[in-house]
Amino acid sequence: SSAKIVAPLGCLVSRQKHTLPDLPYDYAALEPHINAEIMQLHHSKHHATYVNNLNVVEEKYKEALAKGDVTAQVSLQPALKFNGGGHINHSIFWTNLSPNGGGEPKGELMEAIKRDFGSFANFKEKLTAVSVGVQGSGWGWLGYNKEQGRLQIAACANQDPLQGTTGLIPLLGIDVWEHAYYLQYKNVRPDYLKAIWNVINWENVSSRYATCKK
Repeated sequence: SSAKIVAPLGCLVSRQKHTLPDLPYDYAALEPHINAEIMQLHHSKHHATYVNNLNVVEEKYKEALAKGDVTAQVSLQPALKFNGGGHINHSIFWTNLSPNGGGEPKGELMEAIKRDFGSFANFKEKLTAVSVGVQGSGWGWLGYNKEQGRLQIAACANQDPLQGTTGLIPLLGIDVWEHAYYLQYKNVRPDYLKAIWNVINWENVSSRYATCKK
């Protein structure tokens, strides 16, 4: 879970190394919407690189802390944010997808979407538009604003983690880095975003919503 990932980032003195999480489905399970080649490269290469780099930068940060080297600690922050964010974001992303996904959410999440966006169709249109509009690489998110008790849509650049940069609790993330779709959809990001709605795991998103409301 994201909680298990986030906790070690704030406690670097004694920790276990981060590991690449297994996917809860086969690489080909999301076809034809996301093909097996994309999923294999995305998971076993891109996400694995974030994990490996995060472990390296945390070791360097641990050394800087031990030495009291504030300059080194500050210089390592961008790499910690990028690789830590990449690990957090992708660990959420894989669970947001399912071969049995698609359709619409039910229960409390659906009621919250209707309350905060007017309808599911409006929500879908807004999140798609925000995701299409990300300049360069980044993510489109549905998050929960705990202080205001409502859902919000946001975009984050690069691998900036949603909660760490906006305070919103991440519920649904859509990766719009080109490595998430280029092999299948070339540079036509809107086609990828149209397809991904067919594999959204609403049970997982609903579960995340129920948990963050507690």
